[in-house]
Amino acid sequence: MMVVDRNRGSFECRHFYELPEFLEQNDLLVINNSKVIPAKLSGRKSTGATIEMLLLEKTDSLMTWNVLLRPAKRVRVGTKISFDGGSWAEIIERVSDKKWIIAFHPGTDFDSFLEKHGSAPLPPYIKRDRGQAKSIHDLARYQTVYAKNPGSVAAPTAGLHFSGETLDTLHRRGIGIAQITLHVGYGTFLPIESEFVADHKMESEAFEITEETAEKINRAGRIVAVGTTSIRTLESVSDADGKVCPGKGSTDIFIYPGYLFKVVDRVLTNFHLPASSLFMLVCAFAGKDLMHRAYEKAIREKFRFYSYGDCMLIL
Repeated sequence: MMVVDRNRGSFECRHFYELPEFLEQNDLLVINNSKVIPAKLSGRKSTGATIEMLLLEKTDSLMTWNVLLRPAKRVRVGTKISFDGGSWAEIIERVSDKKWIIAFHPGTDFDSFLEKHGSAPLPPYIKRDRGQAKSIHDLARYQTVYAKNPGSVAAPTAGLHFSGETLDTLHRRGIGIAQITLHVGYGTFLPIESEFVADHKMESEAFEITEETAEKINRAGRIVAVGTTSIRTLESVSDADGKVCPGKGSTDIFIYPGYLFKVVDRVLTNFHLPASSLFMLVCAFAGKDLMHRAYEKAIREKFRFYSYGDCMLIL
């Protein structure tokens, strides 16, 4: 764990188990309890060709989803995709080059269908052979220990560092923990390709903050957001005075340098790719120059990047 002090402009290489040393009793950790669903599916067209799909979000119907398809060039509206056991799906609308709306006919409840046919939507740099049997361990490992509410197609990765023992230590030291939910979507990790940063459009993601959680956040001292998903949720539901309001909804907030934070005081996050909206967010929080120097140090010290990589605590 790299500890970055914004006031001093300093960096320190520590270990994640030392996190409680940087927190005080009136601090409140805000964690995202969204659970990754087995959103990756593989079926066959009538020709026998394999079609891979990634579930993105439900439409108004539980059985109808926005999905990414691969390969997408040889499918069209009306194409039927079959799965083992008699389940099937039909493409009913084209949204973009790779995004489609598909209606599923699972022959059972949809959760059971996913459990049987779906697999963990692992990041693309984690390779699995197409013919390899589904691993029951992938989905378990690609979850936080506090994952509870199903709906994400990618893990809120800053939370992967926590263990039950770490949470117990924080509790014993009187450091509070509040749970919010933001279901992580595919768009969170898309690179910024627009000429001007402000023109980048974020995909909407569903969130929920309970009344109990909102009250706990509003009573707390310093707010320590675990991960960019927690930051985006908190900043989306707060008013001009930094008061957090409970409720359900969706957010497409894009936080980049120049943004004035209303709620978050400290951040625990992983290391992100430079051209991503996630990197823009941490630059907004800590400053571009400081973050560039922190990343240069991380590279020199051989910190690990990506979902299962090391983390950074920004004070």
